[in-house]
Amino acid sequence: MKKLNLLILPFILPGCAMMDNMAKPRHDVEYAPAKPMSYQVPQSHNGSIYQAGYEVSLFEDIRARRIGDILIINLVEKTDAKKESDTDIKKGTTTNIAAPTVLGMLDPSLKGLNLNSALSSSNDFAGETESTQKNSLSGSITVSVVDVLPNGYLRIRGEKRVRLNQGNEYIRVSGIIRPTDINPDNSVESTKIADATIMYTGEGALADANKIGWLARFFISAVFPF
Repeated sequence: MKKLNLLILPFILPGCAMMDNMAKPRHDVEYAPAKPMSYQVPQSHNGSIYQAGYEVSLFEDIRARRIGDILIINLVEKTDAKKESDTDIKKGTTTNIAAPTVLGMLDPSLKGLNLNSALSSSNDFAGETESTQKNSLSGSITVSVVDVLPNGYLRIRGEKRVRLNQGNEYIRVSGIIRPTDINPDNSVESTKIADATIMYTGEGALADANKIGWLARFFISAVFPF
């Protein structure tokens, strides 16, 4: 019995380690926030009432504009696509071949056989297709400014990791926004992001249950000839 346990133990330990890793949400380095520039404390000059670098701006808003600043992305994605196609094709052909003239005489019958001939063909095709797709994504995610472009636009990216029951949920957003599109509360709608990449994925037991198995994928793929 002890020998059997020793043989099974190497197969159990990797499985336990894999389950432990799945329990922790993974960090995607491509959506890591950018570190802001380190703040250098200015040198103080004694004898002056106002010190450079210690001023306080009373009219500055809270909107993001520098590398490392954060802002809120309101996800308001909604798509509704519908396509219909109706095709009806009909084609008919009729050809009559008269009896030949033999020795100047036109007689459709020869030895009891009628020489008149006729050919006809008819083709009829009807096809109809309909496709409807709807997607909706709402919520919010806080991202950071990773770069300020020469024209003043902000390149943003961010990731939200949520552990729910037996699975991990990931929301990733990246793209380019205009500072003028940022609302006074430091938020911007996802529909105003240029070159936007918005991903909502998951992993774990619940996500695996929604995936089709490899054998079923084979039977519905182009490789399967039937």
